[in-house]
Amino acid sequence: MQARLALIPGEPAGIGPELCVQLAQRPQPARLVAIADPDTLMAAAAALKLPLRLRPADSNCATGELALLPLSQSVPSKFGVPDPANARSVIDALLRGAQGCLDGEFDGLVTGPVHKAAINAGGIAYIGTTELLAQHADRPVVMMLANAELRVALATTHLPLRAVADAITPATLTRCLRITHAALRDQFGIDDPRIAVLGLNPHAGEEGVLGREEIDTIIPVLESLRQEGMRLIGPLPADTAFLPQKLSDFDAVLAMYHDQGLPVLKHAGFEQAVNITLGLPYPRVAVDHGTALELSGTGRADPSSLFAAVALCAQMAARRRCS
Repeated sequence: MQARLALIPGEPAGIGPELCVQLAQRPQPARLVAIADPDTLMAAAAALKLPLRLRPADSNCATGELALLPLSQSVPSKFGVPDPANARSVIDALLRGAQGCLDGEFDGLVTGPVHKAAINAGGIAYIGTTELLAQHADRPVVMMLANAELRVALATTHLPLRAVADAITPATLTRCLRITHAALRDQFGIDDPRIAVLGLNPHAGEEGVLGREEIDTIIPVLESLRQEGMRLIGPLPADTAFLPQKLSDFDAVLAMYHDQGLPVLKHAGFEQAVNITLGLPYPRVAVDHGTALELSGTGRADPSSLFAAVALCAQMAARRRCS
């Protein structure tokens, strides 16, 4: 039996709805249930001149059809123009899908791009969907981005650069590595994961000359977790850790901050990259791109990341159901 995945288009004025329409034009590895405003999906289908039939949430869908849990927006969408009045419906769709996963209604969650500024302008304090889902499930989580070539987990996520060093403590780094290791084993099926851990400072601190975070925090954590049997390599200088001959020895890389590892991953294959939230009690995979407001309604948006997100979430859900 196929996994049942909640599909959240995201910002209704962005490219998310039309990516879902494109997704509906092909056979799927899972049963998808979109949580969205039906008028927004039908408007996207009309703009793309693609067939779309919306069916009840419990339907088995054929090509050109999409099962739907309707969730109405406050105001109709205009392509490329986010309306803060719709912020509540964007958040409600995410939380409805997440709650459905916790309740066993869904086996996983796939999310499209959201517009942070519009949500905050709508009066909702919002940092990111990763943080929202972590708070909702009351679980510590780790953000990982991945494509066919590379998996990069993050020790810290959406922080100002000057706050990163203070956020990397023995406790937070230990928790991050435990979550990442468990996810690689349980969700990705890697029996004995090899994780490369980057240093925080240039040249991984150069033995304390360029900073002591490696000596005082990172190395002691790695040594302690190695005693538990984890295969941890590092701390490695970030400027050489991503060389192809080195990456072949790792199953994942842990970067200390957002822009330390993600530019490399996106250069290696942005279109197929996805964003995974590790540590939740269900699989969650998102597209690794923004709302692309300038492309909304044009049909020029590349759906590859959403296709990859659905495929990976289906694999992770199936593995979880079999465990």
